[in-house]
Amino acid sequence: MRGRVNFNTKKVVLGGIKDYINEIRRCRRLILIACGTSYHSAVATRQLLEELSELPVMVELASDFLDRSTPVFRDDVCIFISQSGETADTILALRYCKQRGALIVGFTNTVGSSISRESHCGVHINAGPEIGVASTKAYTSQFLALVLFGLVLSEDSISKQSRREDIIDGLQKLPELIKEVLSCDQKIRDFAENLYQKSSLLVMGRGFNFATCLEGALKVKELTYMHSEGILAGELKHGPLAMVDDTMPIVMIIMDDPVKTKCMNAYSQVQARGGQPVLICNNDDEELIKLARRYIAVPRTVDCLQGILCVVPMQLLSFHIAVLRGYDVDCPRNLAKSVTVA
Repeated sequence: MRGRVNFNTKKVVLGGIKDYINEIRRCRRLILIACGTSYHSAVATRQLLEELSELPVMVELASDFLDRSTPVFRDDVCIFISQSGETADTILALRYCKQRGALIVGFTNTVGSSISRESHCGVHINAGPEIGVASTKAYTSQFLALVLFGLVLSEDSISKQSRREDIIDGLQKLPELIKEVLSCDQKIRDFAENLYQKSSLLVMGRGFNFATCLEGALKVKELTYMHSEGILAGELKHGPLAMVDDTMPIVMIIMDDPVKTKCMNAYSQVQARGGQPVLICNNDDEELIKLARRYIAVPRTVDCLQGILCVVPMQLLSFHIAVLRGYDVDCPRNLAKSVTVA
């Protein structure tokens, strides 16, 4: 955020796309295309981008996007997200869209990478070098870069000024709030000691935190080799509820936001089947804290930024389970940092 957000004047500047902003605002739709963790950062910010830009936003897995030969038009804006900027499927999707005349915007962490060179414009996420194969800080940096992108698109909207100011104030407080979450490390390690011998873990949530469930489950898979699944809480009765019993480890993310009541309903359904979920909730939500036998409390922030705080406990949980199992956290088996083959 340094150099991009002026917290005094509430202004956001993304120099890499400033010459194309008017063209992006006039587009037919935004298509966010990525793989893996980068895809989850797109899912996490889709709702906010729709709200701030008032444009239809599609989120696509690059490999599936190519397999379907998806129609792309000249007045589409295609946004390609990749930490390395060298992800093979994402590059192939970029070239596919470029041939069809769409505006190409790249979000990468690597200056001079293929995606940054082949894009018409773009944003460098400034996460710094990431050594571990499992992406952590690149996820939060991509998340933030996409939030800033949404703020730039809505800069000329008078009706959205209040919402924009709330988000910018939330961004300013994020570093301190993340430190607060990190202080829960010992509590998360205790939960990991109860989980590391299990064979499966379900992570449930909805709204802004559905992407947190997907990303948290991916980290568990990558680092611990344990089966894990991110489940949209609204889909519980359409199949996943069959897996719930008193032996199934479950993490539920329930924030005090517009979908809290629906998440509470899902929590009741899980409890009625014998499930004993670990809750990730706001530290000032007395109702949930009294209800839960086991919980991890995170500070409250703007609803669209809550996912940045909620993903940290899942990253720490994955780390501790992997250490307890004796696995190499930085180099999981069968995986590479940059996927350069399709």
